[in-house]
Amino acid sequence: MRFRRHRARTALAVVTAAVLGAAGCDAGGGDSAGAHGKSGTATAAKPSPTQAWDRSPSSVAAVGDSITRGFDACTVLSDCPEVSWATGSEASVDSVAVRLLGAAGAAERSWNYAETGARMADLPAQIGRAAVRKPQLVTVMVGANDACRASTSAMTSVADFRTEFEDSLKSLRRALPKTQVYVASVPNLKRLWSQGRTNPLGKEVWKLGICPSMLADADALDSAATARRDTVQDRVEAYNKVLEQVCATDERCRFDGDAVYDYRFGTDQLSHWDWFHPSKDGQAQLAAIAYQRITARQP
Repeated sequence: MRFRRHRARTALAVVTAAVLGAAGCDAGGGDSAGAHGKSGTATAAKPSPTQAWDRSPSSVAAVGDSITRGFDACTVLSDCPEVSWATGSEASVDSVAVRLLGAAGAAERSWNYAETGARMADLPAQIGRAAVRKPQLVTVMVGANDACRASTSAMTSVADFRTEFEDSLKSLRRALPKTQVYVASVPNLKRLWSQGRTNPLGKEVWKLGICPSMLADADALDSAATARRDTVQDRVEAYNKVLEQVCATDERCRFDGDAVYDYRFGTDQLSHWDWFHPSKDGQAQLAAIAYQRITARQP
């Protein structure tokens, strides 16, 4: 009888241990994967949600306008893609592609499809060319030329700007469902005018047709000129809001939070040919801004 009771107690202990083990409890009732909740009942561990954003993509394609082409950073009125903030190879710039892939990797797995003079309407075609490469990251910087027109009336409307950006993003998503997109804000054109107008050479180059809606009659401070520049600036801010809103609809898109718009370009960061486009140093600053946001844990 004593043997039977001992055997029964032993069996009960084994069953109890098995139940406790299945519930994920330990001897101290501590913080194991199946730790008790406040109610005292065991709670199953919840898996961490899958992060849609990869902070270390293995290939990069750039689309956009003259800034991404390094226009006027090396020689007057010429592209200089080797100093591009997005895909450039020059060490002093330390482009996004070089930071992510290394110099050798950037040479093999980064592509620049930006075009000087491009507007938002040109973005779908650029994205179509970029999609052929199947990049893991696409960088976008476009919109300045939509505001830099012959007159304020010729600027791209906010509605058209939105539609064209939405179409571009949808086109990319159809071709590459998992490709990530980094969207840079449009720079503060009024600040660039304010900085560049102190240089006589820059103002002469502006007369060749660089952003006339903002830069024409650079020294004019009358009410009409001020109103014209304010109109351009308001349009740029509206474009940036569109970029932010449309990007927010896609879990694999990150807007820079107006970081480029807010960056205070000084004369060292402006081309010494036209005093409006970024210099090599300005390109380096853009690269640093982009890399910080691309690799951040949270957007």
